Amino acid sequence: MSERRIGVAVDFSVGSLAALQWAIDNVVRKGDHLILLTIRPDAYDQTEVQLWEATGSPLIPLAELKDPNIMKKYGTTPDAETLDVVSSAATQKEVVVLMKIFWGDPREKLCEAVDSVPIDYLVIGNRGLGKLKRAIMGSVSNYVVNQSSCPVTVVKHA
Repeated sequence: MSERRIGVAVDFSVGSLAALQWAIDNVVRKGDHLILLTIRPDAYDQTEVQLWEATGSPLIPLAELKDPNIMKKYGTTPDAETLDVVSSAATQKEVVVLMKIFWGDPREKLCEAVDSVPIDYLVIGNRGLGKLKRAIMGSVSNYVVNQSSCPVTVVKHA
């Protein structure tokens, strides 16, 4: 059985944590690569990041995700709860946990990530915007479901 690359969109919100937990409970299995996809809306003003703006960061291993100094270089700070969830998954399910950070529009960058990493299956949370806000702002999850080249599951946060 070949290794699968399961992507989970994470922004360290309650909704993305719910999507991550759902993916671990329902999709991820031994030998998989669990790839956390983080999209930063703003270009971060560091030289390294400017190099990665088009392609995203390199794949960041779990050990580096836990190091605040390394994560500061990428302009992101994973929360303790997300780190606990993925650390447990790495140990209990025997999966490889990696993160890839992109800068730009979340809709476009998540679809790019599916093709560039590549991702076999994507899990994304939703923020539960009302109909009016969703009409004005557009739904990231709706866009990704319709544009992605891999299967996508949207996990609704209660």
